[in-house]
This record gives sequence, C-alpha cells and structure tokens, in this order.
Amino acid sequence: MSRVVLDTNVYVSAYGFGGKPADVMRAAITGEFELVSSPAILVEVADKLETVLGFDREHTEAVILQITRVATIVRPSEQLAVVDDEADNRILEAAALSGAEYVVSGDHHLLDLGTWSGVRMLAVADFLSR
Repeated sequence: MSRVVLDTNVYVSAYGFGGKPADVMRAAITGEFELVSSPAILVEVADKLETVLGFDREHTEAVILQITRVATIVRPSEQLAVVDDEADNRILEAAALSGAEYVVSGDHHLLDLGTWSGVRMLAVADFLSR
C-alpha cells in the first residue's frame, strides 16, 4: 500500500470545496492508501481551516480528529530546508521520515521538485489517475 503525504492546500480544498481533493481524502478514509501526517502539518491545516475557510474551533477540531483517525502520525526530529516555503519543508519531513511514495500538492514549490529523495510530487488529478 502506498504511503502518501497530503499538502495543506489539499486538505483545505477537500474540506472547503470538495471536488478532486475530497476524492483523495475519501480514498484515504476508505484505506486505498496510507495517509501520513505530522503535528506540524495538522497545526497548519487547523490554522488554514480557520483563517482561510472561516471554520469555527469546533468544526476545525472535528476535521483534525478525522484526519488523525485516518492518518499515521509521524514526528520528524530533523528540520529540512529544501524549498523556500517553510510549511512545505514540513511536508517533506513527514514524507522522508515515513518513507512515503507520494506527496500530493497544488503548490508549485513542491510540484516543481518532481521527485525528491525518491518521493514523487503529484498534483491531485495526477495522483487520482495513477
């Protein structure tokens, strides 16, 4: 089974707008792949759900609880500096520690890497069509 780290923008799109990002999240919930996350990713997701989507604390906590029930949570001890965006480095840390095969993102900082340390960076549509 593939291990996959989702970028924050995928979670925000899935829970805020549906569509293909929600299809990715549904695939994680039904066990089609092993979802991997980290405390740093969850903190950023919670922040974006509230500041970008306007979720209240209760709704945000419900989403984070759902993610933590589905995901394997890793706790990276090393901080990477691969890309300029610090939040994206947290995604790479989780991928590296977990041995993930894929990072799914809509962020060019990650997608432009193509493959990094054996991890393929894929857009949502590309991940769904693999």
